[in-house]
Formats: sequence, structure tokens, C-alpha cells
Amino acid sequence: MKCNRCERELTPDNSYQYLSENLCEDCYIDIRNPAKACDPWAVYTAKRTRENAGLDDTEGLNGTQKLICEYIKNKSKVTREEIMEKFNLRETELQTHLATLRHCELVKGYKEGNTVYLVPFDYDDGNFLGE
Repeated sequence: MKCNRCERELTPDNSYQYLSENLCEDCYIDIRNPAKACDPWAVYTAKRTRENAGLDDTEGLNGTQKLICEYIKNKSKVTREEIMEKFNLRETELQTHLATLRHCELVKGYKEGNTVYLVPFDYDDGNFLGE
């Protein structure tokens, strides 16, 4: 038996049922408790935790989060699809990484016409506020 989402092999004792789907633990958690980028309490907690630990910029992030953050900084603005393709990520994986980057105020969404881009947090209409 395979997970209906990620196709990981499952055994009957390590599978979860959700809306008639057989899911692995990771996919079940993603569905039941998705990461939320817009969470003021998570932003407050992340900022205070990073300040207290003396972390700056991408310090304390995992490798994938650092790569995503640097990619966004280097390109100025990218779509979710570009990042998923570049780093071979599923939507739920990307959502989790972006939630962390958003909570740390390193990345934000920026709408231009009908397209939403991911940009560095200090991006303002094509310009970096820090420059």
C-alpha cells in the first residue's frame, strides 16, 4: 500500500486514513495541521527567539531554507512554482519552509498584477528598503 499523496510505501500499522485516503504520517500532518505563513504569534515568537539566541539573517535555518532565502535575495522576486522546480519541492514542503522564512521576517509575498511573488522582506516595489 502507498500513500495517496507522496506515494511512500506504507504498512497497515503506519498509515492514516483521512477522507478515504491512505496517508503516511508526514502527509497526514500536512493536511491536518498545515504551516501558516500569516501567524502574528509565530512571527513574534520567531523574532524573539532569534534575537535571544543572537541569530542574524539566515543563521539557525536549515539548509533548504537558507538556499531558498538566498535564491530569493539573488533573484529579487520569484514565484512559488520557480522555487518548487529549482529545489524539487512539493507544495506542502515549500509551504512549511516559506512559513518559517516569513515568521523570521526574511521573505514576504508581493503582488504584481495577477502574480504573487516571493521577495526579500525589505523589498518595496522593486527596491530594497535597506539600500
